[in-house]
Amino acid sequence: MKLATRLFVTTSLLVAAAVVALIVAADRLLRRNLEDEIAGGLAREAALVAALVPADSLRWPNLAHELGARTGHRVTLIDRTGRVRGDTEFDRAALGALENHLMRPEVHQALAQGVGRGERLSASTNERRMYVAVRGGPPGLAVVRLSTTLAAVDARVGAIQRAVALAGLAALLAAGVLAWLLSRGVAKPLIQLADAAHAIADGRTPVFPDSAVPEVAQHIVALRAMHQQLDQRFAELRREREETATLIETMADGVVAADAGGGLVTLNHAARRLLGYGPADPVPSLAALFHEKAARELVAAVLAGREAEPRELERGAWTLLLAGRALPPPNGGALLVIRDVTEPRRLDAVRRDFVANVSHELKTPLTSIAGYAETLAGEAAPGADTERFARTIVSNARRMQRLVDDLLDLSRIESGHWQPAPQRVDLAALAREAWAPFVERARERRVDFAADVAGAEPIAADPDALRQVLTNLFDNALRHTPAGGRIAVSAEPAARGAGVTIAVADTGSGIAPEHLPRIFERFYRADPGRSRDEGGTGLGLAIVKHLVEAHGGRVEAHSTVGKGTTILMSFPALEP
Repeated sequence: MKLATRLFVTTSLLVAAAVVALIVAADRLLRRNLEDEIAGGLAREAALVAALVPADSLRWPNLAHELGARTGHRVTLIDRTGRVRGDTEFDRAALGALENHLMRPEVHQALAQGVGRGERLSASTNERRMYVAVRGGPPGLAVVRLSTTLAAVDARVGAIQRAVALAGLAALLAAGVLAWLLSRGVAKPLIQLADAAHAIADGRTPVFPDSAVPEVAQHIVALRAMHQQLDQRFAELRREREETATLIETMADGVVAADAGGGLVTLNHAARRLLGYGPADPVPSLAALFHEKAARELVAAVLAGREAEPRELERGAWTLLLAGRALPPPNGGALLVIRDVTEPRRLDAVRRDFVANVSHELKTPLTSIAGYAETLAGEAAPGADTERFARTIVSNARRMQRLVDDLLDLSRIESGHWQPAPQRVDLAALAREAWAPFVERARERRVDFAADVAGAEPIAADPDALRQVLTNLFDNALRHTPAGGRIAVSAEPAARGAGVTIAVADTGSGIAPEHLPRIFERFYRADPGRSRDEGGTGLGLAIVKHLVEAHGGRVEAHSTVGKGTTILMSFPALEP
């Protein structure tokens, strides 16, 4: 239904309801007032008749006829027993046959309260009549009752109702015309305003109406201001979108965006090149874009809204690093970034080969230097400069040998030439064996050692690798734990999944929070001067990290400055 029609119908219904309410009120209130006025007049006339009735009861029937004729009302004289002793409508002979009036409502009320009133249909004329009875009269007479028809009241009320109805009809017609004109004046600009809003939504140029109604005019002004602001924001969004599209298209990394169903939304030039598609080649959906198992698992995880670790893919001569992330709801979807890491991986391989080759080349001369220096130190006189210089050469040669050994180990692990050979390992025995070389140093520095691994379940690990892990951690902890400190190794079931978590804790100097994320990097030292003085190579924790991860585990560190450091390593449980 249109707005103009709704306004017209609503106004008309309101006026019609008001007219009906006036008619009902006229019927109720006016009829009540008229009937109350007639009842009051009848009561006064009845009291006057009671005063005029003579004591001679033989005259009462004739008096009732005479008074009824003069007043124009029916006069009924009733004694205390309820017997009618005179009535305007009945002669003397017919009075004996009349029904006893003692239980008539108005008579009963008059005897009890002095005045009684009743209304009912007349049995003879079938019209509504009002009866008013007044207690009084000469001895032998109890009640004087007067009655009159209410047809006049009905006529007067009906005439007034008809007048009100006619006036209401005229008001209804006038209000309808006025409502129609007003509704058209309000509805037309509102309809035009709605058309303008639809034009804004469709991107067309809107036409704003004019209106003399202040409220409608305010909405027009507000919509015009909103249109201007939307134009500005859309222009900014278009500019930002173009800038973003240009930026994505010029990126060296490939960018792939897909909706929640896997349909491709964005695929920049770099992604097409890295995936082997030409600028005009059709591209399948995200689920069919990769054939490698690792890439398909990553895509499935990201589309499902889960976190996924980056995966490396080998495509011909290229090495690609694929990373993905789920887009936020409600639209959802996935965003993938493809990076060409061929050159970094080649340089990394060159670096590893170089380090391994140099380390191999250094191993023989370092052994010779250390051997000759030990010979010179043994032949020199005790306390002489020659012995002191030779001991210094031996010390630094040994340190360089340790560095070369660590470099060789790290290169072998990183290059993939070494793979762990897991077997059942007795962690308690292995921990004691790894601690054995440090017993004298710990005694000299008054550092206690404790191993709480007796109840740990067996783990699957390469014994040599695990021994090297514990050796590196014990050596590192002993170098940073002051006299009177403590080093402890413990094991407990892993918190997440099956396996065992091994912890090596010390009460040493601790590591500052800003250094913790980098302590497993090669050659990184939280305190370079102190570590260099104590003979650390800077590769121990890096080797630990690579050995643990080669077993499918992970390693992390927790530390508090001045209170100590705890290294946590997770290893898989022994399969039955």
